[in-house]
Amino acid sequence: MDLRPPLASRPRSRQVRPAQLAVPFALIALVTVVDVLAPPDVHLGPFLVAAPAVTASFAGPRMTGFVGLVAVVAQAVVATVRTTLTDLNHTFQICALIMISVFVTLFAHLREVRERELVQLRSVAETAQQVVLRPLRDRMGPLGVASLYLAAAAEARIGGDLYAAARTATGTRLIIGDVRGKGLEAVGDAALVLGAFRAAAHQEAGLPGLVAYLEAAVSPDLDDSGDQGERFITAAVLEIPDDEPVLHLVSCGHPPPLLLRDGRALPLDVDHPSPPLGLAGLVESSVTAQTFAFAAGDVLLLYTDGVLEARDAAGTFYPLAERAAAWPGTRPRALLDRLCADLLSHAAGSTLDDDAAMVAIERLPR
Repeated sequence: MDLRPPLASRPRSRQVRPAQLAVPFALIALVTVVDVLAPPDVHLGPFLVAAPAVTASFAGPRMTGFVGLVAVVAQAVVATVRTTLTDLNHTFQICALIMISVFVTLFAHLREVRERELVQLRSVAETAQQVVLRPLRDRMGPLGVASLYLAAAAEARIGGDLYAAARTATGTRLIIGDVRGKGLEAVGDAALVLGAFRAAAHQEAGLPGLVAYLEAAVSPDLDDSGDQGERFITAAVLEIPDDEPVLHLVSCGHPPPLLLRDGRALPLDVDHPSPPLGLAGLVESSVTAQTFAFAAGDVLLLYTDGVLEARDAAGTFYPLAERAAAWPGTRPRALLDRLCADLLSHAAGSTLDDDAAMVAIERLPR
């Protein structure tokens, strides 16, 4: 989630490796030498078109045009050595080479323009994510915190997974959630939930009141969309007091957090979960917070279902609880780094089917 500087101003040709450029120039030299030494009825000049065509696959228009020019000069040298520049056969070869070099140079230019547009859009998406999904602080009162966001697509930088934290006078409140759906609608719903959480986290006295505020904030927007019952947000809302070794949890249809303690990963299943945000009006339910022990040295792992649904090439789901318990005593940042590497390795033969987010919280010793 780091904000990267725009890359649009960097010409693609500056990123070309010398080893790549050696290929078209070596090809030009080889074809030229062999063509000069070949029998009179053998003409290898048409093979020179491969040089600018290959260059266009990795370089910008300037380098592609330069390689095309070198190929044309090489063809002219071959014509001069073997016959004359006015020889009809060589004239047609040179004209064809010039035409093809112009075309591939144009294609390289269009591709570079498109790539710059994509880089600019990616930069805008990163900026939007930075605003919507603000990075969590490494230290919040007696808690050490780390967060991670993985996009399902390599080109994506923003999605429907969300998390946030807020410091209050007595502790820390956190939310992690997953918007059903993808695209701009999911981003808008995530922004709506995060805005409501940040506005009410310091005002509502208890977690049930905070969850009721979130429900009241998102329900009208989801109802107005005409997709009632089809758009909702699963969420886990927590409060961790500074002075008590406990945490309070309200689950709104979200996967249970994992409590990492003594080499075990214990799922915090609540007895009476609430419906996902946006669905409370469709079912009768009451919001209740459940309390769990959370002592010094414990690590709490929050995550979205994109982590659990990651599959390997054989279709096996990622065993999060087993892997998280394999690194006891690991600090939140190091834990997420290990889980990220392990998750990507697990899905190396496939792809992430959904965005994935994780937040690790450790109660630090006093």
